Amino acid sequence: MKSLAYAAGFLSLTALVDAQYFSAGWTPGQPVPSQSASPVHTSIPPSNPAKQHGPGKMSFLDSLVTVGPLAAISSLIGLNITGTPAVTWDERIPLITDENYAEMIVNETLTPEEEKERVWFLIITTTAGQPEGVSKFVDGVFDATYNYTLDKADLPHVRFGRVDYLNVTSITTKWVVWSAPYLVVLKDRGQELRFYKAGQIRLTDEILHQFLKEEGWKIKDPWRSIYGPGGEREYLLDYLAQVLSTIYGALVRVPKWLMYMMSGGLATFLINFLHKPSPPKSAPKAAVERASASAPPSQQPDSASSTSTKTPQKGSSNKRKGKK
Repeated sequence: MKSLAYAAGFLSLTALVDAQYFSAGWTPGQPVPSQSASPVHTSIPPSNPAKQHGPGKMSFLDSLVTVGPLAAISSLIGLNITGTPAVTWDERIPLITDENYAEMIVNETLTPEEEKERVWFLIITTTAGQPEGVSKFVDGVFDATYNYTLDKADLPHVRFGRVDYLNVTSITTKWVVWSAPYLVVLKDRGQELRFYKAGQIRLTDEILHQFLKEEGWKIKDPWRSIYGPGGEREYLLDYLAQVLSTIYGALVRVPKWLMYMMSGGLATFLINFLHKPSPPKSAPKAAVERASASAPPSQQPDSASSTSTKTPQKGSSNKRKGKK
């Protein structure tokens, strides 16, 4: 039966190829046209190719150390100073940063009806720093969900966005997000947030599409806190985000290899300081001598009293001798 099935499949495939050649004007006795000339197999390049995101343009000091003989020598001794590899992301999904967050989400130009229906579906990813692992898997499912949504074309009010956890400071600080990956459903220009850890929901493109289509995210209450959006102490996280953004902006200017050396030296100093041996303790004999020297005179032995106790003994012995 298997052989018959293989034969039928081969004959059908041959018939399709022959019909294709005859339709193209081929007649027996002429050379068979090449397969690449057939318009059926012509591939259409994507209009929006994927884009690589990496550490960006290196400074002179970084390029001096991380490229060339120094990088080769450091790799021989087991020291990796070449930085993180570039990661490929779909550029059709906008990258949300500290600089464009207000422009793209908070101040997005919308009509009142569009503003009411607008939903941002975001992913906070760490794939740029860890090319392998859970974050990469979630990134792949997120991109597949985006493509699946485009094919269905039934969610015009939903927009997708990606947040690189390693290149933002203000956004994650205001949202009190200290780990990744996370999926975020954002509404009302960032005033209504719902966070989903990667393991809290099943991750397939069809399930996530259904999750957005049926508005399953409404089952979970939005994040409400005095430090959150609209809270009484929201300004505290705003100030903290500004401070951390300033520190981050200064630290990123330092070459990575120099940062590694400084952090390693600081860690070594702290370890040596914490494990410094305590000073040796004094001998107990010296402590006893100091205690006896500091004792009051009443507690010291009196030599006169000792002699007086001995004198009566001598007198009594003389009396005994006189009686004899």
